[in-house]
Amino acid sequence: MADKPSDDPQARIRDLARPNLPKRFYEDVTIAGREEGHVILLDGRPLRTPKRNTVAVADAALARALAEEWDDQSEFIDAGAMPITRLVNAGLDVVGAHRDGIVDQLAGYTDSDLLCYRADRPETLVSRQQENWDPILRWAEDAFGMRFHLVEGLMPVDQPAGTRDRAAELFAAADDLTLAGLHATTTLLGSAVLALAHWKGRLSTVEAWKAAHVDEDWNFETWGEDHDAMLRRTRRWVEMKAAARVIGVSPT
Repeated sequence: MADKPSDDPQARIRDLARPNLPKRFYEDVTIAGREEGHVILLDGRPLRTPKRNTVAVADAALARALAEEWDDQSEFIDAGAMPITRLVNAGLDVVGAHRDGIVDQLAGYTDSDLLCYRADRPETLVSRQQENWDPILRWAEDAFGMRFHLVEGLMPVDQPAGTRDRAAELFAAADDLTLAGLHATTTLLGSAVLALAHWKGRLSTVEAWKAAHVDEDWNFETWGEDHDAMLRRTRRWVEMKAAARVIGVSPT
């Protein structure tokens, strides 16, 4: 017999407002080492992506993080609270069929990289940008031969020939799962250079995040924090840490 609607109006409102999430259908989450990698098991059965690919990853730490996300689900499974799982699904289901387009998109960030657009005043902001960004641009040139032209303001500037192609070569060398993580970090940071520096170990996750928010932090210090902006930043930081795990970098 179907459940009767609640006579409590407040309870009824809560019922209607509850997201239509699937119920948790498993008890145990474990990891099995198999030929294809570390496989996540739900009650002994392999976890699968929306396209029915087995969730298997090479990195043991990533496998543990995935298992923790699934083990942390309570009565309902909330995909919105599982950023690592979403990225892994994208890497396994989507990236392979769209590699060229994804690589081209990421390399395209060098055409308008955050680190190339500088303030002309005040001096405190100018100095902070130089302090945080100039060493990373020098690293990109020394490590990969990627040179950049800088400009004050927001007017577009043409970058040296070959810089975009070199970035494309670097991104193309990533496997599908790593490329999914790099897509996330590049878009979150607004910079191909910062994403590459993070991936290659030149910057920690915290350092890359700080470098990407030089302007915003200066504005907060000068004019005060914006509540909505801080909420967005907090949500994006969760995504950044998840992407770091997917590309094999410590999230701290």
